[in-house]
This record gives sequence, structure tokens and C-alpha cells, in this order.
Amino acid sequence: MITKSEDLAALCDRLSHAEFVAVDTEFMRENTYWPELCLVQIADTKEAAAIDPLAPGLDLQPLWDLLTDNEDVLKVFHAGGQDVEIIFNFTGRTPHPIFDTQIAAMAISQSEQIGYSNLVESWLGLTIDKGARFTDWSRRPLTERQIEYAIGDVTHLAKIFPRMLKRLIKTDRGQWLDQEMEKLADPENYRNDPTVAWKRIKAAGRNAGVLGRLKALAAWREQEARGKNIPRGRIARDETLADIASHPPKSQADLAKVRGLSAGWKDNEIGKRLMQAIADSQPLPDEELPSRTPRGAPLGKEGSLVADLLKLLLKIRAREIDVASRLLARSEELELLAAGVRKDLAMLEGWRFKTFGKDALDLVEGKLAFAVVDGRLKMTHVDDAVVAEAEQNADPAD
Repeated sequence: MITKSEDLAALCDRLSHAEFVAVDTEFMRENTYWPELCLVQIADTKEAAAIDPLAPGLDLQPLWDLLTDNEDVLKVFHAGGQDVEIIFNFTGRTPHPIFDTQIAAMAISQSEQIGYSNLVESWLGLTIDKGARFTDWSRRPLTERQIEYAIGDVTHLAKIFPRMLKRLIKTDRGQWLDQEMEKLADPENYRNDPTVAWKRIKAAGRNAGVLGRLKALAAWREQEARGKNIPRGRIARDETLADIASHPPKSQADLAKVRGLSAGWKDNEIGKRLMQAIADSQPLPDEELPSRTPRGAPLGKEGSLVADLLKLLLKIRAREIDVASRLLARSEELELLAAGVRKDLAMLEGWRFKTFGKDALDLVEGKLAFAVVDGRLKMTHVDDAVVAEAEQNADPAD
């Protein structure tokens, strides 16, 4: 356990010479807007430590410098989105370079989102005691069981990463992950801008007035939650904001009739601020309106069948090469392809195109067929002459 600034500085100096460090955090966010960082675990192949950010007077700057400034040390996480978010909240920067074992597992197995305990069992044959997982990490002193559990998160990860890296090199799939890891490290993913908070709320349609009110209400809620440091849902739920945006109350007294708000909103200060947010709202500009092309694109009966065939093709290809199908393509992309879209689809670019996208296009264009070989469903390319003959026979002019 690291509780003193001089010990942390010495630890970070030693780790600054490592090829990689495994990193994990323990935090509490059930009752606050900002997650409360309670513990940081870090390890290389030689040593591991748990850093107590709640220790009085502990200077965390050496740790932040190691994680966000030192480009020579690779930072390894598992499902690290929330860990990276916490680091960004403290520093305004993200760890870089970065490696996520959950994402990497998708390139060498069919696991879509493998959990940490399953990862450890799969690679190390160990069973993790999950009993300490949901304990109160903010309470001091921490128990030996808590510390052992927390340290294990990074010591196991430090053993798994080199093995996983060898597998990626052997299969020549390391480059598949470059774009995914850069996405994880992109600071824009963690910049909590109230003006774009409305995009996280499900809202039907493209009505500029409704969406303008939703934008104003979502920004208002962010400011209220930040100021009180409570979860945004404690101010108002997403569906409540969407309902108010679609059916705005004419007066503050009408807030008492809104589902999800208490009767007190009809005359309290927060209700007054909500009404002011509605009054100040402006219709959403055309450039901010959602695309007219829905995510699934209107397919029709035949298009839906084509999309189903593409999904079958994706399953077969993922099984053949032992990769998570989600890494190759997403369902909404397949539906767009079936609807005739050919631009801005990730599966039609780079390694995804070579691995799956080309066959997907061939299937849509009638150049690929399904066949049963030795009891297994496989794809087979249709001879161009056969395709030409089929097209000719189908032409009413002939």
C-alpha cells in the first residue's frame, strides 16, 4: 500500500523504465456525479502496489505523469473505459499508449466482451474470489482481503498481457486493434460537455423544437448534477426530460403533473430553473439534427432477408477465423449495406474489408452463395459466367 508521497514518487520512477504497466482502479459513483477514486492498482512484471488516493497529503502527480506523459510505457487495462474516464477527470488527459485486454480478446477469440474473471480463468486457470468486488472501497482502513483482491487485478493482468501479445503477433492481428485502442484513448470520449449531453437521451424524430428543448434540458440537468455532485438521474430521469421536451409545461405549476417529478417542483427553485431552461431554448439548427437515414435504414421485406443473410455470413466468418463478430461488423452496418449504403461503413475499409467486407459485398451482389460441405455451412464464390447467365435469364427483355 502506498500512502506517502515519497514512496509514490519512487515507485513511479521505477515503473517509468518498464515496457508496460497494468493499471486498474476502484471507485464509488453510486451517490455522486463525479466518480470517487478510492484506489489505484499498478504493476509491471517485477512489482505491484495499491495507491491510496484518500491518504492525507498524498501527491498523485508522479502517477498522473507516468500514465499520461510517459510515451515509452504501455498502459494495460481490462475494460478500461471507466478507468480512463477517471484519469481524464483528474488530469484532462488520457493514458497513452494504451492496450485493453477485453478489446484484444475479440481479435483472438469469439468473446465479445469477456469479463475479467473469465479472462483470468481462461489464460491462467485461476478462479477469482469475487466477494470483495462490491465492497465499500471508500471506507478506511481497507481489509487485507480487499487489498489482496485489488492487487490481484493487476498482477494477473501483468501475466496475461505478454501471452496475449504473443498470440496477436502469431496471428498477425495486432494491427487490427490499433484503431480500437486509439478510440479508447481519445480524450473526446471523456470530455463531459453539457451542450452535447442530449445525444445520450433516446428521442424519436427530427423535430427541431423538441430537440432544441431536449438539448437545453439535458445541459441544465448536467449543471444541476455537477453543482450538487449527485448522479444526473437524481435530478430527473432521461425519459422525464424527453417527455418534457415533447410536451413542455405551460407554467411551473404544471410540473406537478409531470411523471417522474414530485409535487414540490411546482413552486421550488429547481423547478423555476427548469422552466427558465425551457424558455431559453432554441430550435436545434439544421446542422445538429440527426441524419435522415435511420440507423437501421428502411429495408423492406427483401432487404430484411438480405440483412439476415449478411448476419449469417458474419457468424460463419467469425467462427472460421475465431474472432468476435462485433470486431468485424455491427448489425446496423449490415442493415445499411443491405439497404444499398456503401459509404462510411467501417467494414468496407482496411483490414475489415479484406477479412469480411469484400465477401459481404459479393453476397449482396450475387457473387457469393452458401453451401453445406461435410455437414458445415460455408460460403462459396459463384462463377462469373453463372452469374451472367442467371442475370440474362432473369431479364424480361430476353
